[in-house]
Amino acid sequence: MHTPETKAEKDAGRVKSKTTEAQLTFPVAIDNDKKTWNAWGNNWWPTVYVIDREGYMRYFWAGELNWKGAGGQKMISRHVRTLLREGR
Repeated sequence: MHTPETKAEKDAGRVKSKTTEAQLTFPVAIDNDKKTWNAWGNNWWPTVYVIDREGYMRYFWAGELNWKGAGGQKMISRHVRTLLREGR
């Protein structure tokens, strides 16, 4: 789910280009009206949720993934790889 923070991020073509560039092969929904964002009670961009095949939230990260060397991108990627192996 992509919830834009800026006006430019609302452009579906730009989102598609960025997801292709990032080699994401799954669908990405665009929440331009922030309905999903608000339903989850989000407060920070980004907030990343990792959902398993059963629909359960297994991990999340609120805020910039690599702010001050936090390593969030690596952690989220590791959790995603773990869940992908579970699904085989």
